Amino acid sequence: MSTNVARTDDGWWVEHTGRLTRISTDATTTAELLADRPAVAQAAGAPDPDGPAIEAVTLLSPVTVPARVVAQMVNYRSHAGDSGFDPDTVPLAFFRKASGSVCGPTHAIRCPDHVGFLDYEIELGLVIGRRIDVGTVVTEEDLPGAVAGLVVTNDISARDIQLTRTQFYEAKSYPTFTPVGPYLTLVDGDELAALERLRLTLGVNGEIRQDSTAADMIVKPARALSLLARFQTLDAGDLVLTGTPGGTALKSPGPVMEKIGALLPPAVKWRAFFKRQADNPHYLKDGDVIAATITDPLRGVDLGRQTNIVRGPARGATR
Repeated sequence: MSTNVARTDDGWWVEHTGRLTRISTDATTTAELLADRPAVAQAAGAPDPDGPAIEAVTLLSPVTVPARVVAQMVNYRSHAGDSGFDPDTVPLAFFRKASGSVCGPTHAIRCPDHVGFLDYEIELGLVIGRRIDVGTVVTEEDLPGAVAGLVVTNDISARDIQLTRTQFYEAKSYPTFTPVGPYLTLVDGDELAALERLRLTLGVNGEIRQDSTAADMIVKPARALSLLARFQTLDAGDLVLTGTPGGTALKSPGPVMEKIGALLPPAVKWRAFFKRQADNPHYLKDGDVIAATITDPLRGVDLGRQTNIVRGPARGATR
């Protein structure tokens, strides 16, 4: 049975029906908390009916930093289609995000003044439960040991930086560009085996933009962790983002325009591309409210609701 763990300025808590029960632990990092499972189990087994309501506290990211933050690129079939890739042949790729981009589930997302095209990407985050050394092969049977819990994440992306400079790291690493939480949902083997049932939903100002289940993933978590471990060590408390479904603001211009663009100098191609993108109303702007959830109601798994407001102009899109 899953357990929702929350973090505030003054400690760790287990959430139960909207109220929090304090975990009696000295842990200050996610890795330390994962090593203190008896304290978590004790709090989960004795809910405090007088504990604070979840709405009365300010939640922090349940993934503490510094930590490795690694993301899969184009890992949902629907997103591959939006991006102009063949889902059956899209290559597996990873990129890093600065851990300084991690923020809490209600923190304002700060758009830098020089960014004109700000985008959203809801992603299921895997919180690593034990050290995974380079060369490790993670099987489906190994997954419950390798993955301690799940979190809602949002891979906020500055598309004009990402595409014109081929800079994934910068485009996705500004402070507040990785909201995490509200909960670290600790899961067991049965829940990990049913991972494909999880539904990822993201809305902007009440309009649903992304809505898909994890069954749309191209490379599943055990295989992805094995491929990542070919070159990257992971430790308990590290965070792996597993890709986003279709529905982001950014879309492929289509095969004809791609062929035309390939004939142009890069600076000319991207200038023309973003001139067209300026008419796309889905890019984020100051004051937009993003709400993201990941749930499996039938199994009683609910990673919570993440709500962030955008602050700062995204100047490229016209309104």
